[in-house]
Amino acid sequence: MRGFQFSRFDPERDGKPRFEQLLDIFLQLLTYTSGDVQEALQWMNELDKKYQLTDENYGMGDFIEDLREKGYISDPDQAGQLKITPKTEQGIRKRSLEEIFGKLKKTKQGDHHSFKPGQGDETNPETRPFRFGDMLEQIDFTESIRTAQINHGIDSFHIREDDLSIRETDYKAQTSTVLMIDISHSMILYGEDRITPAKKVAMALSELIKTRYPKDTLDIVVFGNDAWPIEVKDLPYLQVGPYHTNTVAGLELAMDILRRRKNPNKQVFMITDGKPTCLKIGKRYYKNSFGLDRKVVNRCLNLAAQCKKLRIPITTFMIATDPYLQRFVQEFTEMNQGKAYFASLDKLGAFIFKDFESGKSKTVF
Repeated sequence: MRGFQFSRFDPERDGKPRFEQLLDIFLQLLTYTSGDVQEALQWMNELDKKYQLTDENYGMGDFIEDLREKGYISDPDQAGQLKITPKTEQGIRKRSLEEIFGKLKKTKQGDHHSFKPGQGDETNPETRPFRFGDMLEQIDFTESIRTAQINHGIDSFHIREDDLSIRETDYKAQTSTVLMIDISHSMILYGEDRITPAKKVAMALSELIKTRYPKDTLDIVVFGNDAWPIEVKDLPYLQVGPYHTNTVAGLELAMDILRRRKNPNKQVFMITDGKPTCLKIGKRYYKNSFGLDRKVVNRCLNLAAQCKKLRIPITTFMIATDPYLQRFVQEFTEMNQGKAYFASLDKLGAFIFKDFESGKSKTVF
């Protein structure tokens, strides 16, 4: 039997202060409520009743007051509504990063390197013998002195050319990434929440790039009937709308953004669960939700080919198992020479982060 197994909340288990324990839950709930503080707190009260998250020494009222004092939520506005602050938005991103990327640390492939030796900004742990043309700053003097002592002894110490050791450096590959997120109605269809995992991945990826790869860029594009860019700070509030799926608009906007980026490496990650069903022709929307419309599909394939010419690989993360949709994704991927993953919701983050890391490990010529 597959599924999740839950245990009763134990406040003493991880040794964290009670506020931090409750804050972890609160930040998780905010992702599901799209940043709605009132709804998240209502859920916490229900969880408190069932699992005794608080006690007589620290109640839910104390937690709410601490949220205000520590700057996680604002004071009530004129309508009596509470809002989360930029501190909370960053906290949600950090939590998403720890939740998704933390699981991959044991298998991650280095720190985003190109593996192109030269005068880079990251030192390799390995050394090699000196060769004509090597720069003075590349010499590992500690290793070179140790080698000279071994070769010639301490009493008559001297260094020769064949004692010198070089420690190479790697260039870090700068990358511009556009993450496309499908916000059409099907992302919450049939009672399955697909938008929350997509939001978590976007928040984690943005926090990873901001903290570890500050020279990279990440742009986020959402697409339904139309496509538009959103800021990282808007991610917690992202919601699905009553939209069709205009994949063409999303790709066109992603290409436009990447044309303006100066990084040599560019890529598109697209998270979607359904087929393209919409085009905008002039001011009119062309829609067809019944099967794969060749008029819409051909526009998608043409854009995939254009991206290939511009050396913009597209990696599609398909959250659907329909065979005919998988065939479309395979055709789209072959046209672009990109990659496709048919990812389950619980593995979506792992797929994206591993692909992002491995893509940064390729040699840049």
